[in-house]
Amino acid sequence: MRARSLTIALALLAACSGGKTAKSAAEGDSLTERQRDSILARSRIPGASGVGSAMRAADSTSARIRATDSVTP
Repeated sequence: MRARSLTIALALLAACSGGKTAKSAAEGDSLTERQRDSILARSRIPGASGVGSAMRAADSTSARIRATDSVTP
């Protein structure tokens, strides 16, 4: 069940991003995409905690990949 919730959260995060990068954001916007997502994750908007969960999952996956890549044979 937890894996399913995580998958849904990741899909929601991907769908909400709209394919726009930080470079295509408004010129006056000083926050990065990660900072905006972090603010959203801490908000009281229903479902916002899913953004935080998706960010933690992405961080965990990235850390696992970096650890695997750094292992010497």
